[in-house]
Amino acid sequence: MNSARRCSRTACGRAAVNTLTYVYADQTAVLGPLATFAEPHAYDLCGEHSERLSAPRGWEVLRLGPDPAAAGPTNDDLLALADAVREAARPPAAPAATSGGSAPAGPTGPAGETGRETGRRGHLRVLSPEGEPTH
Repeated sequence: MNSARRCSRTACGRAAVNTLTYVYADQTAVLGPLATFAEPHAYDLCGEHSERLSAPRGWEVLRLGPDPAAAGPTNDDLLALADAVREAARPPAAPAATSGGSAPAGPTGPAGETGRETGRRGHLRVLSPEGEPTH
């Protein structure tokens, strides 16, 4: 389940957009883009509470803007997607015939089951249980 994180401020139910962390050694409060994972020593804040943030007297508030490069897919992401689409569009290779006339059995699965390889997508294989027809 992927639920949106909420603002850490009491009685605020708005969605969090920033994460606040404290660097005690430097007396600095760091407010940056919402962290990927909720951390126990960080506070997720909504936009309103992020704008009104103040730090203890003598502390500095460091506001980090969002990384523009992280906003969208990277070239590597797009190339990986294109490769996956090309791989999926390739016709399946004909199975190698054995002396028994059937395709070789696939590897043993985690529960000791063996199956016949019916397809392949990159490093993933599609296996059917022994005795079931392949499509």
